[in-house]
Amino acid sequence: MNRALIAELLAGACVALTLPSSASQVAGETRVDELPMAEVTEGLPAPASNRLQNMLIHAISLIGVKYKFGGSSAQSGFDCSGFVRHVFAESVALELPHSTYAMGRQGRSVKSEELRAGDLVFYNTLHRTFSHVGIYLGEGRFVHAPSRGKSVEIIDMSDSYWKKRFNGARRLLADD
Repeated sequence: MNRALIAELLAGACVALTLPSSASQVAGETRVDELPMAEVTEGLPAPASNRLQNMLIHAISLIGVKYKFGGSSAQSGFDCSGFVRHVFAESVALELPHSTYAMGRQGRSVKSEELRAGDLVFYNTLHRTFSHVGIYLGEGRFVHAPSRGKSVEIIDMSDSYWKKRFNGARRLLADD
């Protein structure tokens, strides 16, 4: 399934990505491209704001783009901060730094129990705080550009690797 088709089918359908429990799992990773489209869109909540909806659809449409260190475009690939920076710039015209640490100083801090779709989630993956970032989708899942040899993907935050490395979250978009 291609990214354009995913974006088209999700347009107008969601603010948060809520995948059913029957979604295929590979090492904690939800593979949207392996799901029938009826399962991808089933049970999605009504959209809250067009701005947030557009941002999440854009992020999801980039699933499958290859990781590239320092990358910041769908054509050449993304690293984690390049992915987040690209999504926010293209969808809500918000310019962010190309550094996870600097992004961790933007917006306001959010407790994990207060997470909402569109919040940034940060992880300690390189033995330092705020060394990895993704975009929270809802229902305990986030989208990110993981690491060399992988592609933009959706991950469950309760996966043991991610759960023990969670550093915090920031909200950049004003409450709608």
